[in-house]
Amino acid sequence: MSEWYLGLNPNGVVPTLVQDERPIIDSSVICEYLDEVFPDPALAPAGAFERAQMRAWMRYFEEVPTVALRIPSFNRVFARFLTAMEDDDFQAMTDKMPLRKQFYRQMGPKGFSDQLYGESIEKLRKCVERVAVALADGRAYVLGPSYTIADIVLAPSVVRMDDLGLHDLWDDQPSIAAWYERVQARPAFDVAYFPGSRIKLVAFEATAAS
Repeated sequence: MSEWYLGLNPNGVVPTLVQDERPIIDSSVICEYLDEVFPDPALAPAGAFERAQMRAWMRYFEEVPTVALRIPSFNRVFARFLTAMEDDDFQAMTDKMPLRKQFYRQMGPKGFSDQLYGESIEKLRKCVERVAVALADGRAYVLGPSYTIADIVLAPSVVRMDDLGLHDLWDDQPSIAAWYERVQARPAFDVAYFPGSRIKLVAFEATAAS
């Protein structure tokens, strides 16, 4: 991580939004900031209670599936490249990661342990089940008929699960599949996930095998 970027974002992670030469960090903070600065169309409910519900879902998505996905992401895709690095290079790289250094250094020669992997998959499944309950009454989105920042914060986790071949986690949850289809049909989806931006497990497996 470059010193230039750490000057913008001392956490050393992405994304960072810079507007008027002022950085705004953290994905969900950026989402709420943009919703306030560009309020049409609104992506947060009008009522205070409903906004509190939205934020509770956002925190849950940030603390559970977003974190849980790191281990299958590394085991299935990234670990093979990082564990091939020389020790000195790996140490130097992780020294520049304020929030992720210890996480990276927990990896073994083949990534994270089977126990940690299994725990992560269990957390992801619990998340799918919890969202399915919210959608069970015919809701189009997490909070109801309107698309909100809660859906935006959840979407990258579902996309990553899909890209990692973990879509079987919702094979028995048609409401999740229907929600995912609605999210992918939104015009902003193809803008956010432009060609080449998504992880494709098959492509990485082919690269590793070659």
